[in-house]
Parts: sequence; structure tokens; C-alpha cells
Amino acid sequence: MNNGLQLYNTLTRKKEIFEPLNAPHVGMYVCGPTVYSDVHLGNCRTFISFDLIFRYLKYSGYKVRYVRNITDAGHLEGDRDEGDDKFAKRAKLEQLEPMEIVQKYTLGFHDVLRMFNTLPPSIEPTATGHITEQIEMIKEIIANGYGYEVNGTVYFDVEKYSAKYNYTILTNRNLEDMLANTRELGGQDDKKGRLDFALWIKAKPETLMRWPSPWGEGFPGWHIECSAMSAKYLGEEFDIHGGGMDLAATHHTNEIAQSEACSHKQPAKYWMHTNMLTVNGTRMSKSAGNGFLPGELFTGDHPLLERGFSPMTVKFFMLQAHYRSTLDFSNEALDASEKGFRRLMNALSLLDKLSSSTESDFEIDPIIKNCVKAMNDDFNSPVVIAELFEATRIINIVYDGKGKISEIELDKLKKLMNDFVFDIFGLKDEDSSNIELNAVLDMVIDIRKAAKENKDYATSDKIRLGLQSMGIQLKDSKDGTTWTKA
Repeated sequence: MNNGLQLYNTLTRKKEIFEPLNAPHVGMYVCGPTVYSDVHLGNCRTFISFDLIFRYLKYSGYKVRYVRNITDAGHLEGDRDEGDDKFAKRAKLEQLEPMEIVQKYTLGFHDVLRMFNTLPPSIEPTATGHITEQIEMIKEIIANGYGYEVNGTVYFDVEKYSAKYNYTILTNRNLEDMLANTRELGGQDDKKGRLDFALWIKAKPETLMRWPSPWGEGFPGWHIECSAMSAKYLGEEFDIHGGGMDLAATHHTNEIAQSEACSHKQPAKYWMHTNMLTVNGTRMSKSAGNGFLPGELFTGDHPLLERGFSPMTVKFFMLQAHYRSTLDFSNEALDASEKGFRRLMNALSLLDKLSSSTESDFEIDPIIKNCVKAMNDDFNSPVVIAELFEATRIINIVYDGKGKISEIELDKLKKLMNDFVFDIFGLKDEDSSNIELNAVLDMVIDIRKAAKENKDYATSDKIRLGLQSMGIQLKDSKDGTTWTKA
């Protein structure tokens, strides 16, 4: 197992040595999507980042249980129990049942993550599948004195909780400032305190998604599902809780409060958060008109995009920034990432064509060591990519006959690239699966070879130049002809 891994803990606001509670087992919970609409790029960045973390933990020898929920009930438009239910509103708009909306966008979410080649979580529980667990947790919170019921709705008493526990431990915000910045309660508001939030919400007559409870028919609040499901599948205390940084101030703060109010234990040892996305330096958002969906990014069907970019190009682009750094989208940045990704994939396609020598001009161990060191430094993927480009340089030098590599170093080079490019980063060559293209090019190369043998150089040159115009570069050597994408 990897004993040198350090990760940044939002809870303590510093990097810490990763020491699982029950090594080699690791429990990791990541807040999943609210499936009332298409998954947005901010979500995708979070899930790609935690896929990287999941993969590296497994590579390091840990046995990881990765739980990522699906929110399919209880999420109102406002984070403070205001507005309409997101699912009911979308169902009315599309003239569908709420669970049809859930199914439609859950399938779409899975389709997008498959395009990004992320691994599925170990368990993917849904809020609607765990109503009983949420009700039982609410009952325990009330029994411990931290919840109260008013007219069929159950609220969490933040002031009473704060008398014993630190409600703002995750964000280090000042509780008095939070109260000062929260609007006064209206005369019709049933909450005791301005920061109190709903654990269970009474159903209105028109509410479609409702369940029976000790407090009458209703539905769970948004925050309780993650507390209940993480405890069910990972225990009252587990290793890693992750999500986007936008969840820290409200959702994750309330998760910690609920869990401690129920079990008197801090749920996760390490809290990890991904940073936001920007477009040309401005925060990405629907209201600003600069937000685009993964599908629009792939097709280029958006006013801010000059053309489309493949899923692996976008994933590579995301991995070129540290998960805690702001990631800025621009056509120029995506163009550069596409070139870099193709350079990496072209080098990988040459690996099996390299010939080993008795001597070696290169040592691969320092590159491997640097890659591991970077990943152990809070999963620093940009530094790893820089090292992979050094490996790419070596591949191209050896392939061009300008350097030698021994069989031992070549085996290390192959393992390095397979481990980090495919197993840890989860990248794939989007052209390598095109068996028909490979077969056609092999046939064309054979035709060109026959033309050269017959001294039909006009045909030979026509084939070479024709392929070159289509982005296929031929390279002749004493061992035969190979091709790469230019």
C-alpha cells in the first residue's frame, strides 16, 4: 500500500498524510447529481476528479468502496427550503411523471460519464430508495434534541446544535456573520432560527412525490439523504467525503451537523472539494449565458465554441489542471489540449513498434518516481502529464533511431504509460477502437509497397500524399512502413 499519499483536507485546511481508518479498506462518498436536467460540466469535473482519486487509491493497493448517490427527490430550487420541487417543476414542463424525469436524466448522466471513460462507483444509491433510513435518522435527531416538528415539517435546530458542536467547522465561517447575512424570518415561517433547515417537508396537496412518515405525508429534505446513505454503506465514520466546492457552505455543513446530531461522531475524516469552472475568465453559469453542456462541447453547437472537441480531449484538458484549481475554458486552451492529447496517443501507438538494444540512453525509473511523487502530492495530475510528455519525447527519439533503449527500460516505459495514461487517468485512444480504419490502412500500405516494388513511384507518392492530406503520416524504415495521425 501507498504510505506516502498526502491530500488536502478542507476540514483542517491543510495537506495531511492519508491514513485510512481501517486500511487497506477505504470508504469514499461523493455527492452525485440531482437528476432533473442534463448533467453540467461542473458536475463532470467533480466526477472525473474523483474517478482519478478512486483509480489511484486502487492502484496504490487500497480496497475502495466508492459510494456516489443519485438525488431523485427532495431538492427544492432554493438551498434553504424555498421554491418548487425541481423534479415536479421539470415534470410539469415536459409533461411527464417525476420518475420519468429521474429515469431520463439518470440515463443521460451515465451516458456522459461513459463517454468520459470513468469507472462506475461501487454503490450508487438513490434518495427514493432510502426513505426509511432517512426517516429513522430524523427520528434519532429529534430524540437527541436537535430536531423539532411544526405542522408536519421537521427542522434541524442549528442554534441548539451549535451550543455543543462547531456548525461552521468545514468552512471556518463566523456564525454571527452568517446570522447577520441571513434574512429575518417572516411571520409565516415555522422555523425557530434563521439557519434552521428542513429534515422532512410536509407535502402540499399538489405534491406528487410523497411518502408516509410519523409526521404525516411528505418528503425528505435535500441534505438528509447523504447523511443516511453514507452511514448505511460506509458506517458512521468513514475516510473521504467529496464534492464540488459549492456544496461545502450549505450541503456538506448540514451533513456534518445531521450526522453528529444523530451519532455524535464526525462522519468523514477527510473532506475534499473540486474547484469551479470559468469561461474566458468569467464564472460559468446558465444565468451568465456562458454555460454549456457536455454534448454541446462535443459537437461545438454553442455560440462560444468555434468547433467541437472529443470527450477524451475534454478529459485531458481537465486533468491538465489540479482538481482544486479554477479551470478556465477557452477555444485556444481546448485546441492546445487536443494537440497535446494527440501527441500523447501517437507516442503510445509507437510503443509496440520500438526495438530494444543492448544499451540504453534513457532511465525510466526517475520518471516513474516523479509521477508517483506528484500523485502522492494531493493527486497532482498536471505534474504527471509533464512527466508523461518527457516519456513521449523518449518514445519519439527511439522510434526515429536517434536514441537507444534497453529491453528492461522499454518494459518499464510500457508499464509507466499503461499505468498512468490508461489505468490511473482513464484516458483512451478514441481512434484505436476503429478496427476498420486500421485494416484499411494496412491494405493501402501493402498496395503502396507493391507499387514501390514494381517501381511505380507515381502511385506510391500519390498514396503517401493522399494519406498525408487526410492527416495520416507514413514512415518508411528498414523494418517496413508504419503510420501515425499527423
